[in-house]
Amino acid sequence: MKSFNIYILFIAIAIIQSTTVLAQTTKWGYDTSHAKVSFTISHFGISETEGKFTKFDGVVLSDEPNFSDAKFNFTIDVSSINTEDAKRDQHLKSADFFDIEKYPTIVFKSKSFKSVGKNKYKLIGNITIHGVTKQITLDVVYKGTVIDPYKNTKAGFKINGVLDRTQFGLVWNGNLSTGELLVGNEVTLDINIELIKK
Repeated sequence: MKSFNIYILFIAIAIIQSTTVLAQTTKWGYDTSHAKVSFTISHFGISETEGKFTKFDGVVLSDEPNFSDAKFNFTIDVSSINTEDAKRDQHLKSADFFDIEKYPTIVFKSKSFKSVGKNKYKLIGNITIHGVTKQITLDVVYKGTVIDPYKNTKAGFKINGVLDRTQFGLVWNGNLSTGELLVGNEVTLDINIELIKK
C-alpha cells in the first residue's frame, strides 16, 4: 500500500510539472530597434571606454502580467560590436579578445527570476562567452507594459550587472609604467530592452 501511495504521488508531481510547462505559452520577442546592449570598461584606470552590440535576438517566455515567471533567452552576434573606433573593434574581434571566428556568439539562458521589491528582480542565468559558461546575477527593473499605436503589446526592462572578463578567457592586457592596466578586467553591463508580444 505504501509503495502504491508513493507511485500516486510521483504521478501527481509529473502532472503538475507538465501542466506548468504547458501553461507557459506566451512568447515575447526583442524589439531591437528599441533596445540597447551596451557596456563600459576601464581604460588606463582614468576613464571608461563604452561599447555596444547592435545585433541580438532571443525570446522571453512569460504568462504573468508582472513577468514574475519570466524565462529569458538571449543571443548576441559578437561581430556587431561597436566602440566607435574601427581599429579597436577589429582588435576586439581578433584572437586577442573575442576570437569571433571560433566564438561568434554570446548566449544567455536564465535559471531564475526572483522579485526583490516592487518591479525589481534578480535575474540569474548562465552566460557563455568565448566558449566559457559561467553563472551570473543581473539586476532588473521592470518598466511596465503598454499597447503601442499599432496595437502591439510592449514591455520594457532595464538590466545591469558586472562581470570579470578574465573568467571567460579574455585575458589580453598590458601595464603602464605606473602600474595601471591598459584595459580593466571588470565589464559593466547596461542593457535596455523592449519586448513585443508574439
